[in-house]
This record gives sequence, structure tokens and C-alpha cells, in this order.
Amino acid sequence: MRSRRTTIAGIACGLVCALSVFAYTQSVNDQAEQARADMLASYGGEQVEVCVATRDLAAGEIVPSDAVAMRSWIADFLPQETARSAEDVVGKQLTSPVLAGEPVSLQRFEGEADALDVPEGMAALSVPAGDVQSVGGSLSAGSRVDVYTTGSSSTSLLLSGALVLATSAGDGSSISSSSWVTLAVNPDRVQELVDASQRTELYFAVSVAVGEEGAS
Repeated sequence: MRSRRTTIAGIACGLVCALSVFAYTQSVNDQAEQARADMLASYGGEQVEVCVATRDLAAGEIVPSDAVAMRSWIADFLPQETARSAEDVVGKQLTSPVLAGEPVSLQRFEGEADALDVPEGMAALSVPAGDVQSVGGSLSAGSRVDVYTTGSSSTSLLLSGALVLATSAGDGSSISSSSWVTLAVNPDRVQELVDASQRTELYFAVSVAVGEEGAS
């Protein structure tokens, strides 16, 4: 009998603890929502629904539907030409990066990439490339490169014969470990390349076509 009472008491205590945790979590969520509402109310102004990035988006990336969401935002704090619906940005190619949580401006789809000679059906994507990784910083537009991804335990070929569209050496800045290379890649490979550039280091090897000068 005592064992049964102990079991019942234990179950009751567990339920009380679970309800307490739920109540606390709900209270925290309510407080967060109230704080957000108070902040918005303190600034005043019109609130509008805008398109916001749910993750970091890279220049050259074609925006997928699961990378954006609609959020309320104070109109006075929005960048110019902010997208008011997901349809304004989904399926379009970015010409500059967008950070997670940032309202997506239509200006992110204009500018530098318009001047690039991007082959039809390809996407222009900029990736980090230190001077060591990018053949001593000597890459230039028109080069063909093999792109390798290397981590702590392995190295593998990611792209073969990718076309270099531009590099930081051509924008007037000095070559450094924070330089970049813009490649023409198949749109289906953009996400893979972005992911690799975030998790590993990328190395570029200049490809020489058969028949051109090379090692004898």
C-alpha cells in the first residue's frame, strides 16, 4: 500500500512540475511578445507586412520559398523598396547578400551582377577566397578553375572548370584573407557551394585546357 501511495505521489509531483514548466515557458513567451509589442508601440508609426530573410542569403543565390517569411515591421524603419510579398523575391537571383532577419529590399537584386557577363542559364555566386586559396590572388575574370572543398579530415573536388566572372583584385581593393571570387555556377549547385563555403575552406586550382601550354 505504501509503495502504491509513493508511486501516486511521484506521478502527482511529476505532473505538477510539468505544468509549472509549461506555465513558466508560456509566461516567458508572453513577456517576449509583450516586450516586442511595447517596443513597437513606443516608436509608433504604421506597421506593414514585409518579406524578411529567415537565413543568410548569399550574393548570386536564387531565393527559395523556404528562405523568406512575412513579418510585421515599422514602415519608417524599412530600407527602400522593401518587398511586400514573397512572390516579389522567390525565384529571383540576388546580386548582394541578405542577412537572416533582414527585410529584403528589391535593390538586392540590382546593381553589380547586371554588369557581369553571366552565361545564360548560370548563376553568379561570390564566395570567400583568401590569397593562398585563390592561387596567390592571381585569379582574374575569364579564368577556369577547379574548386576543392577541404575540412579537418578530407578534401574533395566540388566544381570542375568553373568560370571566374570577377575577383576582389578587380574592384580596387587589396588582396587579403577576406577577398572573394565570383563564379558562374549552375543554379542547382548554388546552395551546395554556399554551404561548403560556410563549413569548410575553398581552394581554387587553375584549369588548363588540353593543347594549351602546361607541364611537359
